[in-house]
Amino acid sequence: MTEIRYAAAEDRGFWFSLDGHLPEKEFLNKVRDRQGYVLLEDGEPTGLLRYNLFWDQIPFCTLLFIDPARQRQGLGRLLMARWEADMRAQGCELLMTSTQADEEAQHFYRKIGFQDCGGFTLPVPGYAQPTELIMVKDIRR
Repeated sequence: MTEIRYAAAEDRGFWFSLDGHLPEKEFLNKVRDRQGYVLLEDGEPTGLLRYNLFWDQIPFCTLLFIDPARQRQGLGRLLMARWEADMRAQGCELLMTSTQADEEAQHFYRKIGFQDCGGFTLPVPGYAQPTELIMVKDIRR
């Protein structure tokens, strides 16, 4: 059975087993502000999604991660669908996400309705990476 719920403080250990980029303080903010989700399969945490607000108004998925052993089973699609439904219920009309140009996630996001809308590179030492693709999805009814 699949369950998706908001992240809770008790999820800390699982969360940081998959998300090595989020500072501890920001995890607590995600819990407080309900900007993080945990996906459970048969009661076991299997995936997560976190987001913030671009320009303080557009929901921007900053991380979607499913345990590698459970990928390609539709769980990422379920998690994104839950987030999209919640954002639509809050009156949002547009979603954003991003992924590196050398990552496979870009194909997943396109399959679920996201469109490319630009990108950027970071030439700063310590932050350099392949081009970051920015993607959007219109969720107006």
